Amino acid sequence: MTRKTIALLTGGGDVPGLNPCMKAVVMSALENGFRVFGIRRGWAGLLNYNLEDPSASKGSIYELTRDDVRTVDRTGGTFLHSSRTNPQQVKASDIPDFLKNSSLGRPTQDGLMDYTDHVKKVLEHFGIDVLVTIGGDDTLSYAVRLHQEGIPVVGIPKTMDNDVFGTDYCIGFSTSVTRSVDFITAMRTSIGSHERIGVVELFGRNSGETSLITAYLAYVDRAIITEVPFNVHRLVDMLVEDKRNNPSNYCIMTISEGAIIEGGDVMESGEADAYGHRKLGGIGEVVADQIKKISGQDIIYQQLAYLMRSGAPDSLDRMVAMSFGHLAIQLICRRETGKMVALHGGKYATVPIAMVLAGKKRVDVQAYYDIENYRPKVRDFMGVPMFLS
Repeated sequence: MTRKTIALLTGGGDVPGLNPCMKAVVMSALENGFRVFGIRRGWAGLLNYNLEDPSASKGSIYELTRDDVRTVDRTGGTFLHSSRTNPQQVKASDIPDFLKNSSLGRPTQDGLMDYTDHVKKVLEHFGIDVLVTIGGDDTLSYAVRLHQEGIPVVGIPKTMDNDVFGTDYCIGFSTSVTRSVDFITAMRTSIGSHERIGVVELFGRNSGETSLITAYLAYVDRAIITEVPFNVHRLVDMLVEDKRNNPSNYCIMTISEGAIIEGGDVMESGEADAYGHRKLGGIGEVVADQIKKISGQDIIYQQLAYLMRSGAPDSLDRMVAMSFGHLAIQLICRRETGKMVALHGGKYATVPIAMVLAGKKRVDVQAYYDIENYRPKVRDFMGVPMFLS
């Protein structure tokens, strides 16, 4: 009987836990007699593979062995590398030369090109029976497209924002919060020594969960989240009072990069990527300037950004990543594709992979946030998920 062949890729931003997850996928697959191919640079590895000249794409798709993954779990990031390529939304400037006059591309309504037919041919060329995709809602959205095209796929959710719809938890979230809490704890020495107001900006496009949970665990004074537009003057009054009431004469706040000032818009810059997203960031600096202008207080502003997702995963992310990887292979062994692995109520589960397109995962403001005082507030702990999500 021909051995089943699977392929593995990671897409979007890197997070701690990707390498342990991929090691679990590969080791479990090999133990079950499968062949495993790694696809480098996410969907770009498939888009840029030249079927007419495979030597030009050498190394972009290759068979994985135990030796290839033996030590990868000791570091963060993704050994297969990543990209934000979307094969169904390719700009003219990003089309590989060998595809520019190919019949495998279809124009989209947005004036872009859809090369899904080419992606399918590459998967067929390598004899891929099942594709395992590890990513956030953007990466997984294209996995949904392939599922709809008849390609067997299994999805694994990762994002430090923890905002993939259909699962309580995504790989990378625990480590990003742990990093943020550690940095804030360390920053207290400088902020307190200089008796200032500290403003810490954290990642979080659609969901303010990183700001909320970090603020909750680090006992910061105020937390601004993506879901609730805020009034700068009210916030300043609160922070000035927080500073005055602190024996060390300082205070700290967190803010999501996707936060919005009342009457304003989310702060974005640059061109939209292949999934329609422009670069977020800078709202913390704007708010820090406003605080200084309104209150006259000195500020320490820190954008943690990529520090949140750099380095090796913590134990929880290792546990979830490895378990998700093993569960993905168990699904393949049971011929259950078109699904995404998930955590529900603290237990491992699966959902249809199309679930990632069903909505946006947001903070339950009513249950976990004090809108009037800009603070985490859990109204009733009984029965709530471990991560308040």
